[in-house]
Amino acid sequence: MSSFIRSACSYSVGFSKFSNKCLSTYRGAIIGCYKSNNESYKFTENGSNINHFTNSKLKELLHCTSFKPDLGKTRTFLGLHKDYECITITGLDEEDPKENPNEEVNQKKENIRVAVGAAALELKKLEVKSIDVDSCGDASASAEGINLSLYSFNKFKSEKKDQPTFKMFDADNNNKALFEDWHYGLKVSNSQNFARELMETPSNYKYPLLFANMVSERFLHTSVKVHVRDLKWAADKNMNCFLSVGQGSTNPPVFLEMHYKGSDQHPIVLVGKGITFDSGGISIKPSKDMALMRGDMGGAACVIATLDAVSKLKLPVNLVVLVPLAENMPSGNATKPGDVFKAMNGKTVEVDNTDAEGRLVLADALCYANEFHPTHIIDVATLTGAMAVALGSGATGTFSTSYHLWSQLHKAGMKTGDRMWRMPIYKCYTEQMKCSKTADLRNTQKSAGAGSCTAAAFLKEFVSIENWAHLDIAGVMTNEGEITYLPSGMSGRPTRTLIETVRLLGSS
Repeated sequence: MSSFIRSACSYSVGFSKFSNKCLSTYRGAIIGCYKSNNESYKFTENGSNINHFTNSKLKELLHCTSFKPDLGKTRTFLGLHKDYECITITGLDEEDPKENPNEEVNQKKENIRVAVGAAALELKKLEVKSIDVDSCGDASASAEGINLSLYSFNKFKSEKKDQPTFKMFDADNNNKALFEDWHYGLKVSNSQNFARELMETPSNYKYPLLFANMVSERFLHTSVKVHVRDLKWAADKNMNCFLSVGQGSTNPPVFLEMHYKGSDQHPIVLVGKGITFDSGGISIKPSKDMALMRGDMGGAACVIATLDAVSKLKLPVNLVVLVPLAENMPSGNATKPGDVFKAMNGKTVEVDNTDAEGRLVLADALCYANEFHPTHIIDVATLTGAMAVALGSGATGTFSTSYHLWSQLHKAGMKTGDRMWRMPIYKCYTEQMKCSKTADLRNTQKSAGAGSCTAAAFLKEFVSIENWAHLDIAGVMTNEGEITYLPSGMSGRPTRTLIETVRLLGSS
């Protein structure tokens, strides 16, 4: 809930001064406000300074408008401060919120993201030109809240609205620690926004080769080395499962390989599913919501965006990112149900359902990942609708053969607010995938149920190291209001959690 206050109590807040002018020429400010036991609210340090400058009019206006600083609740005032035509107060709830172990999130950080994001959207509606932002006690979370909330994908719009610029208050910018935290938050949220951009891009603008060119351009003047591998290279590597998915499309598959070397240690390998459009192939999907399948390369987007952040942050890690890119289309050349293909590791796979294609491209990519002798492998994929049924948008479904790797993912998710939830990967699920009469494995399970678990068990057959995790992000692919500081559309989740996980693994 929000309120736009033109005048209140006995104070004129200067609205007449701006009534005939466009607010887009003006500056706004975001101020945090906590609940207080002694009073109805308590300002942050920046809020206290602003209130002092207004001779406590800000405080009195809040009082007589009965403002309660519940999380994400806002009040906007005009004309109280010579430097800011608009001041938006945003509720942070408790200053030291109790951690709820059932929520598995750092509540203080998440409250700041929610509160700052709500205030930013309020000022965006008023079309202010620039915003000064309160760090609210955690500059990184504050930067994430405003940067993620103000993002919009308008690349193909004829009329593009200008986004407000934003920065921290000057007083915070002069604090070295806050300044560094703020820019860390900007970098990780910029990378998530990059993942959102890749996911939102229409499929006719990102078929495999176009996608590879987009990514190559992104890393052109960086320390990241990009290799665009063609169909012949993949065929020479015996990546027959990967190639089978793209053979129905006129746009050939591409295998994208990227390296960042910030350490001499063995690498961490991230693998992202890169289906640039998924029609389902011969096992074609229903037409309803098929347009969302432009985002079926969400795993690729997240691992590439993670690499983007790691390189910009100059983290001391050796990181390899692998992305098998293909379009899954029906045609006379397309894979047919019942076809059998030999994966890179020699195992044969019967394709029972061509719409279970993600596990096929990942199978060969995981085999290739083993060749780098990595310390850890993490694959990320919008793999199963069953995961969306199981967890919805609450968390990314996580399967892992390593408790240490799982603990780092879980810890990272608590910090970023983009949570992980561990799922089982029992032997019985593997047995479900060994039901083909013609091949070693089938790409669908023997009996209904546990679709996400059996898919993960299938992938496990192509991993030869202990420290492996599979993230099924089907349930978090889009956001429709569940996370208030992410506008609706493709979410780019869980990019920030992956960045933090890589950072933790590198430091350990």
